[in-house]
Amino acid sequence: MAKKEILHCSFCGRPREEVKILIAGQESHICEGCVEHAQEIVQQELELGGLDKKGNPNKKLVVKKPKEIKAFLDQYIIGQDDAKKILAVAVYNHFKRIVQKPKANDDEVEIEKSNIIMVGETGTGKTLLAKTIAKMLNVPFAIVDATVFTEAGYVGEDVESMLTRLLQNCDYDVAAAEQGIVFIDEIDKIARRQDNPSITRDVSGEGVQQGLLKMLEGTEVLVPPQGGRKHPDQKMIKVNTANILFICGGAFDGVNQIIARRINTNAIGFNVNKELQNYQRQNLLQFVNAQDIKTFGIIPELLGRLPIITYLNPLDAETLRSILTEPKNCLVKQYTKLFDLEDIKLEIEPAVLDFMVEKALEYKLGARGLRSIFETILTEAMFEMPGGKETSFLLTAEYAKNMFEKSKMSMLKVA
Repeated sequence: MAKKEILHCSFCGRPREEVKILIAGQESHICEGCVEHAQEIVQQELELGGLDKKGNPNKKLVVKKPKEIKAFLDQYIIGQDDAKKILAVAVYNHFKRIVQKPKANDDEVEIEKSNIIMVGETGTGKTLLAKTIAKMLNVPFAIVDATVFTEAGYVGEDVESMLTRLLQNCDYDVAAAEQGIVFIDEIDKIARRQDNPSITRDVSGEGVQQGLLKMLEGTEVLVPPQGGRKHPDQKMIKVNTANILFICGGAFDGVNQIIARRINTNAIGFNVNKELQNYQRQNLLQFVNAQDIKTFGIIPELLGRLPIITYLNPLDAETLRSILTEPKNCLVKQYTKLFDLEDIKLEIEPAVLDFMVEKALEYKLGARGLRSIFETILTEAMFEMPGGKETSFLLTAEYAKNMFEKSKMSMLKVA
């Protein structure tokens, strides 16, 4: 008589009678206890590799010291040292507040969060600063445009939609989103209009600022996961904004005149320091404070929730020249890589870079305009050369000037 085979777990050896569940494979079995242990091992290995349970990049918060944050920013952004230091300290203190562990003799001091407002001309790096910090900290990050927001009940987007984008960027992981960063761009476009001759209500100005008050301070917000007005029957997601860092940025066009009136740069007399006045006029934004932004049209209640005010310096010729060649992902490296993918070696004469800087300053395009000028000059070459026999391309100053003069960009009027 054949001996009856006793089923057992192939991993721990326990027989069928001693386990609750025995899962059968092709030539082996595994019990529920070994499955649980295997799951723990897999999770530990994923965490060591920087992945979550689904195998996606882990959103575990990485907090670094202010000097380390600034050093990382220096790799991608040229200049703006004051803004980098202020941002590095503010971000470090904010996330240190989130991960702090209570001590035995804790005096129960609660550290409030410090949202930030950045003032700077277009193309000086406001959005890039926020993006780079989010990349370093490995937290969910969303960029929203304040120009699309209106008061509740009017055509446009509600302020809650900015949290919808934050949730989408972290696959609706609420815990991760509640430690994220939201960059509100064009915050100056929702300024309160003064002496408005229109009889219609200003639904995209002061009303939006009032809608932002509780969100910036920290409250529980019901967020529609697919946007608010197009799907009214959807189930809302509750998000606590107490630990979400809000960074606001805007050009605040015209705030220079407000600052000039305040610091009285137009003083006359024999004892006036003309050199100091000229220096002040070149960069009045360095003297910006909350009073100037309040005069511009941001309500005091909102300013109170944006306690840290920083500025970005206008870009001069030397800084623009450095932006073309020095950052980790500078434009010269990017276009060299584009040509290299076609097995074409791109070489650029130094005079070409000087020409591009000159045009960017002439048309007041900022760093963002350097790419437009690069594209204008290289479009013809990038159209003709792929698929050809050329293995190298020397970009000369003469070629760059000819291509720029042929383009419609050369017809821009200098402001």
